[in-house]
Amino acid sequence: MLSGIEEKVGAGKRLTREEGRRLLTEAPLLELGALAQDVRFRLHPEKVVTFVIDSNPNYTNVCVTDCQFCAFYRKPGDPEAYTLTVEEVLEKVEFAASRGATTILLQGGHNPELPLDYYLGLVRETRRRFPQVTPHFFTASEIQTMSQVSGLSVQGVLARLKEAGQYSLPGGGAEVLSERVRKRIEPKKGGPSAWLEVHREAHRLGFKSTATMMYGHVEQPDDILDHLDAIRDLQDEYGGFTAFVPWSFKPGNTRLEKWIKHYAGPNQYLRMLALSRLYLDNFPHIQASWFSEGKRTGQVALHFGADDFGGTLFEENVHAAADFVNKTTVEEVCALIREAGFTPAQRTTLYERV
Repeated sequence: MLSGIEEKVGAGKRLTREEGRRLLTEAPLLELGALAQDVRFRLHPEKVVTFVIDSNPNYTNVCVTDCQFCAFYRKPGDPEAYTLTVEEVLEKVEFAASRGATTILLQGGHNPELPLDYYLGLVRETRRRFPQVTPHFFTASEIQTMSQVSGLSVQGVLARLKEAGQYSLPGGGAEVLSERVRKRIEPKKGGPSAWLEVHREAHRLGFKSTATMMYGHVEQPDDILDHLDAIRDLQDEYGGFTAFVPWSFKPGNTRLEKWIKHYAGPNQYLRMLALSRLYLDNFPHIQASWFSEGKRTGQVALHFGADDFGGTLFEENVHAAADFVNKTTVEEVCALIREAGFTPAQRTTLYERV
């Protein structure tokens, strides 16, 4: 079934879109996983799986973008809407740092009332007060909001953030980089070019970032391939992506919930993970998500091409708003990795071993 693709992968040749479609829609799952694992060990020969000690707080839930998959946001003026001060955010950073966190993944809604100085202050003060912490702040759509509010270009906003001490971006807000999908589930966010512009400009300025994908809603195989082609092409330009992180949509309390007939399960997740390891031949790391898929599925994912187990996520509110909660500790992360047959190793935001 996979003989031609196996030979191509073994020779280090790039897979075509049609071959990617075969892997996504036809390939036997266990054969696909074994092939992905071969590539994983070619890139990372040691039986080591990395993880990061991190937290994912939010500074505001105020948002004007009305994404149909989001249960977290509140419109301006809603009684449940909030915006934290810089000091209140830094209290959350201090909480995580006191527990050993080296990465803070800070994100929020698209709040047009916040000036650029607010974001710059968050970066500057995090750097000043917690030099051991990397500010892995703000998704692409938040950067686009800063650009609109400040009147600066995307490049101008990123340059100011870099001056304040930021050099990495999370990959959230990509969902599926397909014109059709984004028009359907997030029409106010712009097409794929809106997300890609931010990461392209960030990479040009020397930032590193992750690429993500949230699947399991309205996408078709061609939409998935559009996404993988887009990030693979961008990686060819600058090599700025450190890792790819796919996860499945959580429908609870969202407007999209009523349209979803079949939820993406573990088998689909493992297929997506193995496909990404094979198709994204220029990505150094593929992350297994214990948080979004469950701890046991996360362990199995380490045998389907993933070499990283994500982070500890001391605080997380976006999935929680969709009634999906998974929690862990550093000790449990290490135990889960060992149980799966690997040696745990703590890393930084940029995948350097601690």
